[in-house]
Amino acid sequence: MTAIGAENALRWRLIVFDCDGTLVDSQHGIVEGMRAAFSALGCEPPTAESVRRVVGLNLDEAIAQLLGPESRSRIIVESIADHYRQAFSANGAAAHRQAPLFPGARETLKALDERRLALGIATGKGRRGLQATLESHGLEGLFVTLQTADVAAGKPSPEMLHRAMAEVGAEPAETLLVGDTVFDMQMAANAAVGAIGVSWGYHEPADLAASGALRILDSFAELVPALTDLGS
Repeated sequence: MTAIGAENALRWRLIVFDCDGTLVDSQHGIVEGMRAAFSALGCEPPTAESVRRVVGLNLDEAIAQLLGPESRSRIIVESIADHYRQAFSANGAAAHRQAPLFPGARETLKALDERRLALGIATGKGRRGLQATLESHGLEGLFVTLQTADVAAGKPSPEMLHRAMAEVGAEPAETLLVGDTVFDMQMAANAAVGAIGVSWGYHEPADLAASGALRILDSFAELVPALTDLGS
């Protein structure tokens, strides 16, 4: 793997990753859980494609978008959200173990950590769900800042990135976001932070590029060279 030179290491202090669709392939559990929650409330289950399009938003906003303006109400949204959370809680750690890491994710995270870059996560998950995911893959010790939608405004608000930078002491010019959705790219732009998109996630690469991605990766092996190029 290409080494990050001293000059580039100084440029980047903080690399923030999205979780679902970027580090972890959790789409099957998310789709099944969302469809089951809608059915339990007597609502038409959303298609798998429509669910993938809202991955990255906080849970209530994702459900509201799936319902559409005609049937969207606070009571229905909250009821579906509660059912979704209960389903995932009932499945426990098994649900998180069934969501595999994308190829190369673990190796790349460890390589960045060895180069003393601060690593963070900004996700639409809640803190408990994120902790369970990290623990199931043995990744909890790699991240110095964890930003979730239950402690900060959801994407595309820049609040999670603002909090992450404040915790690490990094400036926007020293920070880079890696994500798979338009919401990630928009959050980065709103925080004046650069963003890299990944092609293996839930939104189309062309949409990521149109939303401001500096690069689109086709594999995790491309991330370190991209950091070197963008840091020069």
